[in-house]
Amino acid sequence: MTPPKIISFGEALWDIFPDGEKFGGAPANFACHAARLGAEVSIVTALGDDQRGQLAMDFLTDFGIKTDLIQIPSNAPTGIVQIELDDFGKPKFTIEPNSAWDKIVWSSSLAERISNADAIYFGTLGQRQEPARTTLAHALEAASKSNVIRMVDINLRAPFFDNDTIIHSVRNANLLKLSDEELPNVCQAFNVAPEKSPVSSLERLKSIAGLAAIVMTSGEKGAILVNNHGTIIQPAIPTHVVDTVGAGDSFTASFLMGWLRDAADIKILQRACLDASKTCTHAGAVPNVS
Repeated sequence: MTPPKIISFGEALWDIFPDGEKFGGAPANFACHAARLGAEVSIVTALGDDQRGQLAMDFLTDFGIKTDLIQIPSNAPTGIVQIELDDFGKPKFTIEPNSAWDKIVWSSSLAERISNADAIYFGTLGQRQEPARTTLAHALEAASKSNVIRMVDINLRAPFFDNDTIIHSVRNANLLKLSDEELPNVCQAFNVAPEKSPVSSLERLKSIAGLAAIVMTSGEKGAILVNNHGTIIQPAIPTHVVDTVGAGDSFTASFLMGWLRDAADIKILQRACLDASKTCTHAGAVPNVS
């Protein structure tokens, strides 16, 4: 089977936990999980010309990710995020501004890679500053012209989002992934009145935005998929939680891989929940390369 070709666009950084540093950033985490699942992954990000940048490059290379589209701006450090975990392993993020990944610029190499891709993954945090915001807009336009699947992970991190960012992201995607905590923000952006059932809200959003599918994670409650075939609710897979960092990224990578391989909806959702549960059993967003 030919491996799906996926481009992951956005932030690559280091998560600073109380007990040390772990490589992270949703697009970087997603890229690692997608590569582990058999995709041919290219990451589009920027790293500082510093020790953390070199370590990040080595980390991505170890996972077999194509790093030739990574940029090294001269005026910004590799990004970092301070992370505190509560008693339930849920993270609180403090994201440093003006990081290297904010400086991603458009290139002919990126345009060519997009034209040959099966899918492009992106989030909202990677759009917080220029020029990365405009570069992503060019990338999504090119992907649309080439009929490349575009998957957005809303991944809201205050204060780095607004209604315009949410609307632009969703309307330029085919597939939307969000969490139950993010659903109210997305509904507000699209003027969708809150429903008693989240399924009703998801169905309304899918219709308004013209999406092929929406998938929503709900932590210990599992996940919901709404697409043209109907709605599927998948319970979470019981597991021993060390921390939840990266679980959503693992879920999204698994979901997109299943979608690209045209698997049955229920199988896609079951596998995505299983992969997310495995991520919760170790510290940090991705396991060591094995």
